[in-house]
Order: sequence, then structure tokens, then C-alpha cells
Amino acid sequence: MSLKPRAVGAAGDVARCLICKERCSGFQPHIWRKACMTCGCSSVDHTPGSDVEDDQRMGRLLADSPYSHLTAKVKGGGGLRMYKRNRMIVTNPVVSGKDPTFNTITYDWAPAGLNQKLAMQYMELLPESLRPVSGSVGSLERRKQLLHQLPSYDQDPMKCQSLASEEEITAMLLFVKQYKQEVLGVGEVALPGESAALKEAGMLRTAKDSGQPQGHTSASGLTPAADGSNGTDGITQYRCSGCNEEVAKESPVVYAERAGYDCALWHPTCFRCSECNQSLVDLVYFWSCQKLLCGRHYCQSVWPRCSGCDELQGFILEESDLLKTTAFTRRRSGASRKLLLTAAGKPHLLQLFLHLQR
Repeated sequence: MSLKPRAVGAAGDVARCLICKERCSGFQPHIWRKACMTCGCSSVDHTPGSDVEDDQRMGRLLADSPYSHLTAKVKGGGGLRMYKRNRMIVTNPVVSGKDPTFNTITYDWAPAGLNQKLAMQYMELLPESLRPVSGSVGSLERRKQLLHQLPSYDQDPMKCQSLASEEEITAMLLFVKQYKQEVLGVGEVALPGESAALKEAGMLRTAKDSGQPQGHTSASGLTPAADGSNGTDGITQYRCSGCNEEVAKESPVVYAERAGYDCALWHPTCFRCSECNQSLVDLVYFWSCQKLLCGRHYCQSVWPRCSGCDELQGFILEESDLLKTTAFTRRRSGASRKLLLTAAGKPHLLQLFLHLQR
């Protein structure tokens, strides 16, 4: 396994900066920062890559988790799994004169397992800027959120530059394996009261994957139960776990299995990371301390994140060493390390240090 430093992307991988626009001639990757050497903006602020790249990253994240049914094996891919991203095409007739025409809208992503009517109800509850209509601002925002909330270097050691040894790589792989099995989840959209049907579906999936008899526990750690004869839970009033406001019975909501189908549901606009308050992209969440988190904020709640290269640090360090490095990369030259420690807690010095490292 190679431990050579790897540049973040390659020139030409992504286009000009979405913030600087024509002032940026094109993304030029810094050797260790996740930023452009041309304009200094984050790599996330440059036009993201292709659907295939996005689906490969998501496939890797969901593989070997209770949500691997949302992925598919790539033929001849040596075990590689691809995200089975659910796209939705809506065709509406437009009456104009004698000949009817059709208006077709393609959504780059839609919640899985829904009929089109319910899926459209869900989409209409989202702000227009977050609706992933192909070619729209919402579609671009989705891709930016994928890169920001679920960075590849939080799940793949080979995307990291700062891992110095096989031991650190192994420690990171164990961390990723743990969060996939215990924390990672994908929200499910349904009408209020349909939690029993979701439980039953989850129970059948897990039984199929593991060969367990019915009555086992699901990924949330709860035992599925028959709460209603028609897949309903019998409750007459529901409140959103995010805003605590009442939820309309005919309006779709988001359930999170790890939070417990009986315990929680959210308005689509309230299904957010409790740290950054961003809507959780593709409904991917990390459930920790009874809170919804995006992948980025869950990972950095466990391990410190370097303020320079943005990677997780300290997989082998003792706690006292972690405090000394104050979340900065420890593997720099002696002079850089000394400046880093001096700059901790002093924003103007930190900005100077980052400028000198460009």
C-alpha cells in the first residue's frame, strides 16, 4: 500500500471557480490543501465532476453497511459498488393550439421506493434552490453538498495525504467500518403513520442479507413490531423532531431508522445536520448522541480535522498529543510546526501561515 503524498485532484479535473468565475483560469490543485492555487477557493467551489464519480463515491460509502441495497456491483469491477441513484423523469402535457406538447423535467436524484405522486410532493416541499432538477442551481448545489458533507478522504485512506504509516491506514479503515455499521443511515420518505411498513421492509431486507429469522433487530437496534394492520402505527397526531411543529397527515416526512421509527420523524426541510444546519444530501445522515449529523461533522466529532488540509488527524496519537497539535497537521517541517502551534487561536497568524503554504 503506497504512502506517497497524493495531490488533491489533477489540473483540469474540474472547471473554473463558481465564486471567482472568469478571474479563475481553472482549478489548479494545491499539493496538500483542498484548494485551488489559482484563486485560493475551495475545491468544492469549483464545478464538481461527473455523475459517475459521484455515484462511485456514494457506492463506496454505502458498501458494507446496512444500506448496501442502495448500491450495485460493477461488472468486472473487482468488488467495486456503484450507487443506485434514483432519478425521476416527470412529463407534463402542455396544451398549446391543436398539437399538444410535453414538458419533461428530470430530477438527478429522488427518494427511493416512492410512487411519482409522493416523490413530487416531497420535491415541492423543498426550496427551489435545493430541488435537484438536472442542469439547475439545485442540481449543482446537490453536488457541492456531496463533496462537502461526505468528503472522500473521510472514508478512503488512499484519498488522504497525511497518513504516515500502515498503522494509521488500518486505524482509519477500522473507524470507517465502525461508523458504517453503527452510525451511518439513509432517511426514508413516507407519509406519517407508515413507520410499521418501513420497519417490516427493513426487517425483510436484513433477514435476506444475514439469513436471520424474522423477529431480529434492525440496523437501528430496535426490534420490528407489527404496529398496525395496514402498515400504520395508529397514532393520530405527529410532531416534527426538528422544529417540534405538528405534521400534516397527508404530507410526506422523513424517517431515520437509527433514530427509531417510533421515536422520530422530520419535515423534509428539517432533516438537517445539527451542526452546520445544511439539508442532508440524498438523505444520508450519521446518528450520534441522539442528533442528526452530516458525515463531515460526525467524523470531526470523533477525530480532529486539520484546518489546513481538511483531513482527519490523530488516528494513532495519544490524547495529550492531540491537544498539542490543536487540530493542525502534525507532519510538517519543524519551522512550520512551530508556526502552526503559535498560530493556534490567532486567526491573523493562521491566515498568514496558510498564505505562505500556497
